[in-house]
Amino acid sequence: MTVHIRTAAIMLAAALTIIGCSTENNPGLGERKSSREPVEATERQASRNETNGETEKYEVIATDLESPWSIAPHEDVFYISEREGTIARVQGQKLTREAVNLKRPVVQRGEGGLLGLELFPDFSETARAYAYHTYESEGELMNRIVVLERVDGQWDEVDAVLEGIPGAMFHDGGRLKVGPDDHLYATTGDAQQEGLAQQLNSLAGKILRMKRDGSVPGDNPFAGSLVYSYGHRNPQGIAWSEDGVMFSMEHGPSSNPGGHDELNVIRPGLNYGWPEIIGDEASEGMELPLYHSGEDTLAPSGIAVSKSGDIFAAGLMSEQLVRFSPEGDFEGIVLDKVGRIRDVSIHNGQLYVVTNNTDGRGSPGPEDDRLLRLKLE
Repeated sequence: MTVHIRTAAIMLAAALTIIGCSTENNPGLGERKSSREPVEATERQASRNETNGETEKYEVIATDLESPWSIAPHEDVFYISEREGTIARVQGQKLTREAVNLKRPVVQRGEGGLLGLELFPDFSETARAYAYHTYESEGELMNRIVVLERVDGQWDEVDAVLEGIPGAMFHDGGRLKVGPDDHLYATTGDAQQEGLAQQLNSLAGKILRMKRDGSVPGDNPFAGSLVYSYGHRNPQGIAWSEDGVMFSMEHGPSSNPGGHDELNVIRPGLNYGWPEIIGDEASEGMELPLYHSGEDTLAPSGIAVSKSGDIFAAGLMSEQLVRFSPEGDFEGIVLDKVGRIRDVSIHNGQLYVVTNNTDGRGSPGPEDDRLLRLKLE
């Protein structure tokens, strides 16, 4: 079964290369260079093959993950969502693939599938988690947020928190996090309909904030609405600093000019500009990013913030884990030469990342995809 899934994914990747629909797979155009001076893709691949990923920088915790998307750690166990609709459980050096039983089947098409996974804060007692996944309704792709409960080594849907989030082949968002206020946050993409990001009556192109049961908090910025911020293209990373500042990273456009991936401070009710402005462009009532990549492409996915305030971002197209200061200054490349990086998590004082080379857009090695551990310096 795995061989057939990966073969289909490779065929899909060929089509994506032709139509150029996503910054996850397409570099920005133009001559401007950002401060990080990314290495060309061909050079990255050659270097990766030559050094086998500079293994002195990290420890391999698990291998043979299948299109992993989100890392959810708990004590000495890591639960990792896989886009085809399973959850990999990693304890020590042992990986067990666990079934997910949903009332609406996962549709793994384009950038969709089983995406965000966030354990309940009281997971030890409840064995419950939130999950974000793509499904099909009346011929249309949609996304939904559900509550899963782990019973006898498998996960069963016990509640639907939110349904009907616009979906598409690309730009599905998908990150879930329980914030320091004990509310659930979710990122959504513009579902390839750019104008939806500016429409407050649409859930697309937003960061959503909800009570743990999916209801609207009374202090949300728009009365009766789950919308917390808007004007987003395809955010896939959210995290908070120790003092409660919320950060997000999102994909910039894949057209000309491309690049312009963003790091933002998220505040309630603000408009982050997509599709009206990108980069340093300004418009009244719209926020400028802390950092943007110019016409280079990081293609950011998961992010994590350390106790010191440093922001770590996983890069897909760049094939890098990078670090920013709390002020948004680029501080350097933490890890590269392992291929595409989908998510990053800080757990027990160490950094963990999952690679993303088996979804048809990367060049998988014999052990891909992998969960890696790095020292947090």
